[in-house]
This record gives sequence, structure tokens and C-alpha cells, in this order.
Amino acid sequence: MKALLTLLAMLAVTACGIAPTDVQDRGNAPTIRIPPPSKTIYLIKDGGLSLEPADVEDDTVASLLGALFQASTQPLGDRDTALRGFTYQGIKDSLNPVRRDEIKLPRTSTLTVVIRGEGTLTRLGKAQIVCTAQQDAAYEEVKIVRLEQNRPSRSEGQFTCGELK
Repeated sequence: MKALLTLLAMLAVTACGIAPTDVQDRGNAPTIRIPPPSKTIYLIKDGGLSLEPADVEDDTVASLLGALFQASTQPLGDRDTALRGFTYQGIKDSLNPVRRDEIKLPRTSTLTVVIRGEGTLTRLGKAQIVCTAQQDAAYEEVKIVRLEQNRPSRSEGQFTCGELK
């Protein structure tokens, strides 16, 4: 019985009507080119915040903030920025809990944005930074710290986008 089943299986495979062929080259495999993610940053238009598109290197808050400060070096047409004269230095993310003396500290959701520059950082400038960063819903608050030459760094405050709009 086993031999009969094996013979029937072989006949079924060879009797399907498809003749074997050699491998044929049909050209390159189909590929697509993915552009960098497009996100939005907050610029100023008609005296208030305006959400504007920005091309960024990758899908991170750091890249988005880099694009925000880079915009202050470019012509913006009918838009403006309150961040001229300031440079973006980086972020400190407190989402990952820190260990101290083998005790895990509570997890917070504050993003610290570090900037450098002279002059006054206006409320509208702070709003540009905070609202741009808070597009990532993981951050409840944004703290802005300014680095100064020959002086200790100082806090510009800790904010939410809603309180600055």
C-alpha cells in the first residue's frame, strides 16, 4: 500500500503539465527610494506660532530641534523665528530611569533642551522650542537650559506647549 501511494504521488507531481526550465535573469530587483521623514516645526507667522513642514535627517526629536534652529539661518519668506542668535546644543532625555546607589529613580517625562546664545530668549522663542519638541507625546514638559561662556549654565524654565501658546 505504501509503495502504491508513493507511485501515485510521483505521478501527480510529474503529470501537472509544467515543464522545468533553467533559471532566467529578468534584471534588477524592484527597489524604492525612501525620502527622509518629513515633520513639522513651529515658526512665527503673523505674530503667532505656525506649524510648518521641515525635512529632517531621521524621526527623532533631536533631528527636529536641529531643523528648527537651522531654519533661523535661512530665508523664511513670510515666516520668521525668535531663535536668531541661538544655537541648538543637544537634548537630555529623562525618559530612561537613572540608577543611583543601586536604586532606580522614578521615571520622568521631561526633555531638557540645551541651547547657546546671547540676548533674551523671548516667550515666543521658548514656545517654538517647547511646542516643536512636544510633538512627541512622550514628553509632558520641556526644560530649556542655556549654556553661557565663562558662567554656569542657567535654566530658562520648564514649560508645556499649552502654557506658552
